[in-house]
Amino acid sequence: MKFIGSGKVKDIYESGEDLLFRFSDRVSAFDVPFHEPVPGKGEALCAFAEYWFGRLPVRNHFLRRVSSTEILVRHLEMVPMECVVRGYLYGSLAERTRRGSAELPVGSSDVLASKLPHPIFDPTTKAKHDAPVSRDEAVSMGLVDDSTFGRLEAESLKIYELMHSVCLEAGFIMADLKLEFGRDGDGNLVLADSIGPDECRLWPATFYEPGRVQTSYDKQILRDWLVSEGHAARFERERAAGKEPEPPTIPPDVLSLMSERYREALRLICS
Repeated sequence: MKFIGSGKVKDIYESGEDLLFRFSDRVSAFDVPFHEPVPGKGEALCAFAEYWFGRLPVRNHFLRRVSSTEILVRHLEMVPMECVVRGYLYGSLAERTRRGSAELPVGSSDVLASKLPHPIFDPTTKAKHDAPVSRDEAVSMGLVDDSTFGRLEAESLKIYELMHSVCLEAGFIMADLKLEFGRDGDGNLVLADSIGPDECRLWPATFYEPGRVQTSYDKQILRDWLVSEGHAARFERERAAGKEPEPPTIPPDVLSLMSERYREALRLICS
């Protein structure tokens, strides 16, 4: 197999006409990669990908699982836009709303973690530091044409609703979701990349309470620690000064909690 490259989590190889995704235990947050691995994360992400691609009734690139950390997928021409769906006021949406740079649906509450009146499509660019884009911006930037934007929006919202329903039955709220799509040789839009706790926020429904930071079963655990310790603000300052932020050492208890919750979410949702 020919090595193609590495993303934040996956290593990608050519396998004939297809691609092999190898999931690692690497973790990143706020677009900063960390040195410490999260034990068992790669296996959990691989199992989640197999589960969701097999469960969702949409055209996707998944072919088969090869090992505990590897899947084989079809090679696609990727759409250069990340399709984000948000059902709750949290994360970057809450921050942008606070700054006045994002508009919420009519009837929305401004309370942190409150449920939106309906899920919204909130796509971003695909870059080292993703940035939100409107429909007009996505078209003017040449990311997609207007028709494709509409199709991606409809498909992403449909997938989110399906996944949210499945997660709720397992005791989790899926607060938001990031999807990626590509085109096959016939020009069809195909769900691609991977789907798991690195692409969504999972909150245990039992502990859900608007107005506070939510209990997380995803890498939000790391983001919350970085915010509480002042590292997230430091990252912003260093980027503003033209520097690449240096990652701090992740404490063993944070790594252990992330590992435990990745596995627990897998057990409850995918069993």
